[in-house]
Amino acid sequence: MKVYEKNNSVILEGVADFDPKHIFECGQCFRWHIQDDGSYTGVAKGKVINVSKDNDKIYLNNTNLEEFNTIWYNYFDLGTNYTEIKNTLKNMDEYLDKACEFGWGIRILQQDGWEMLVSFIISSNNRIPMIQKAIENLSRKYGKFIGEYEGKEYYAFPTPEELNKASQEEIRACQTGFRDKYIKSTTESVIKNKENISAYTNLSTEECIKELTKFNGVGPKVGDCIALFGMQKYDTFPVDVWVKRVMQEFYVEEDMSLPKIRKYAIDKFGDLAGFAQQYLFYYARELGIGR
Repeated sequence: MKVYEKNNSVILEGVADFDPKHIFECGQCFRWHIQDDGSYTGVAKGKVINVSKDNDKIYLNNTNLEEFNTIWYNYFDLGTNYTEIKNTLKNMDEYLDKACEFGWGIRILQQDGWEMLVSFIISSNNRIPMIQKAIENLSRKYGKFIGEYEGKEYYAFPTPEELNKASQEEIRACQTGFRDKYIKSTTESVIKNKENISAYTNLSTEECIKELTKFNGVGPKVGDCIALFGMQKYDTFPVDVWVKRVMQEFYVEEDMSLPKIRKYAIDKFGDLAGFAQQYLFYYARELGIGR
């Protein structure tokens, strides 16, 4: 991979397995939005960045080499060999072979644990545009102002201390719906117990999920999502409606329960279960498999 800085941008050449659409539309993140030119602008790690691809070049706009080395290299998981991961998964069966080919450019982002905790509480029984709106509202109201980019103002996701200033009613006013009480309860618990959510990455997957499901509003599926996308627990397997459909279509009996589907997948895919989940989810949702 060749990396260099030019005109407030960092350009990557020779990066395999990187497609902005696959990365930002595979269900793992909520603060990235497609622009008129097909690029994606998002907020992560307290920064605003725009990402685009042109042939074999990836453009990270509104950043520099120092930020690339300290933030974006890890955030985009550029140290992981996705070709190797896909080859291993493809050899497991024909369905994963097709799913990995379809979503060839997916990379699992290394996102902030606290932000994922609140974001996936909001995601419960919710549609993506509504999830995005609620997160943007909370950030605008309680997060720090980052700056303007292309004429639009951007705000960082609020810290536990910042979000704790909001009452349950004020959280609901940010269009979180019935999840307002879960967000308030979780925030208060994090503050009261001086929880360092990011430190959950140091726990085993089982311990991590056990800690996460102590928070109100975090059930098994939400806990798995937070562990996978916020704590890099790649040996877990979140099962939502699309994953359930693709698993029933290709792997399991129709009446198999969600916990059993999850166990089946973890047993089958092992340490790569989280990667398999992303390829299968994206494949199923985009093609409408099992509708």
